[in-house]
Amino acid sequence: MSLPPAEGRLVVVLVGLIAVAAVLGLVLGETLFSASQLGQAFTVPGSGPAEVLWQVRAPRAATALMVGAALGLAGAVMQGLLRNPLADPGVLGVSAVAALGAAGAIVLGAAAIPGAVELSALIGAGLAGGLLIMFSTRVRSPEALILFGVALSSFAGAATALIFNLSPSPIATAEVMSWLLGSVQNRSWIDVAWVTPAVLVAGVLAAMAAPGLRMLSLGEETARTSGLPMARLRLLALLAAALATGAAVAVAGVIGFVGLAAPHLVRAAVRGDPGRLLLPSALTGGLMLVVADLLARMTPTDQELKLGVFTALVGAPMFALIAWRAAREWRL
Repeated sequence: MSLPPAEGRLVVVLVGLIAVAAVLGLVLGETLFSASQLGQAFTVPGSGPAEVLWQVRAPRAATALMVGAALGLAGAVMQGLLRNPLADPGVLGVSAVAALGAAGAIVLGAAAIPGAVELSALIGAGLAGGLLIMFSTRVRSPEALILFGVALSSFAGAATALIFNLSPSPIATAEVMSWLLGSVQNRSWIDVAWVTPAVLVAGVLAAMAAPGLRMLSLGEETARTSGLPMARLRLLALLAAALATGAAVAVAGVIGFVGLAAPHLVRAAVRGDPGRLLLPSALTGGLMLVVADLLARMTPTDQELKLGVFTALVGAPMFALIAWRAAREWRL
């Protein structure tokens, strides 16, 4: 299926910006390479510069790209499904339950087992997604689904706080806190391999749900009388959002505001069509996180800023602006 001209141009621009940001993510860092060192990184495998470039910076940039894409896609799906411009991947509690699973694994000492924390986070996301799907089959109101998600998120947050309270050692507590703040620091190609298939599958599920999201934008009554299998399309949308969010949290911890902001930055370019918003939102989310990670690395601080902290500092004012604009539209 070909893209409309305007959307196609937007996708090309976003891909170009991502390529530029990725190159900057490779060549910039705490240590600046000279021209000779950069040449050595590309021509002498196994050299120091090559190791830094391809085993440290490249997987970090790739992880940021895929995690941002997952969050941007999940945000677009959530905003279309709930018909709420303030929805984001964490609104239904998937992020919180995934974080609870990872925190439990760390405190129990499973962090020493490769993939255990990531798998625990994915199981948590799957559990949250299953509960949401069960609830949505019985109650179709988006408002009720939001309230259920808020309750789920609150419970998971309280359980995570309980883990902090009962943590057997300060070291485990510090590890949980560090992970919950969100970061792609010290990520490897294994982490990229964890998140990439999940994002691709979530993208396919979201594309299959796109007709339903488009109908929901016209109102619940129109969607009900459209003849489309809305229950199945809602299920696909929830699966896509849960899978993308779970994969992002599993690899990078909790990173906020990307899923909220990314769809808003490109919504006007696709004229608010929630079906056409999916791919641009994913690309925008990836671009945002690659740039945010680069800025976090380059910020002159004694300790590197956690990515979740950095996105929250930038995203909170943006959230307030979006809320203010939405309030003005509701008054009109």
